[in-house]
Amino acid sequence: MSRGDRLEVSRTIAAPADRLFAMVSDLPRMGEWSSENTGGKWVKGATGPVVGARFKGANRNGWRRWSTNVTVVEADPGRAFVFDVTSMGLGVARWGYRFHPADDAAGANGPAAPSTHVTEFWEDHRSPMIARITGLAVGVPDRTVHNRTGMEATLAALAAAVESPAGR
Repeated sequence: MSRGDRLEVSRTIAAPADRLFAMVSDLPRMGEWSSENTGGKWVKGATGPVVGARFKGANRNGWRRWSTNVTVVEADPGRAFVFDVTSMGLGVARWGYRFHPADDAAGANGPAAPSTHVTEFWEDHRSPMIARITGLAVGVPDRTVHNRTGMEATLAALAAAVESPAGR
C-alpha cells in the first residue's frame, strides 16, 4: 500500500533539453545540483541512462548518509529521465525529470536561445509505517515539504550551471 504522495516542481531554464537531460543523468555530477543526492554510479554492467539500467544512489541529510538501489524506467534523451528507487527490497519512490520546449520569443538581438521547461517529480511508494520509520532514520519527518525545497534548489542549481557565463 502506497501513501500516494506526489509532487512536481517546474522551472524554465535557458538551455536545450538534451543538455539538461545529459546533466541530470550524469550520476556522479548529480551532487552538484541536488541538496540530498550526492551522486551515484552505474552498476550491474550499466554504463548510461537506458531503460532497465541500474545504479546505486548516494544520499545525505546532515550527518545521516544512506544509499539506494535504482532502476531506470524511462530514458528518452531531451524528453524524460525517470527511475524507481528501492531500499532493502522495498519500493521507496519514483523520481523523474520531464523536458518540454519553452515558448521562446525573438528578442531585440534576434532569436532567443532555446529554453526548456523542466519538471522534476517525485511519487512516494512507501507504506505509511515505512514512511514514518524512514523519516526518523534519515531525519526527514515531512518528506513532501523536504522534497519541495530540495527540488526547487535542484532546478535552481541546474539553471545557474547552464545560464551563468561559465556554463554557456
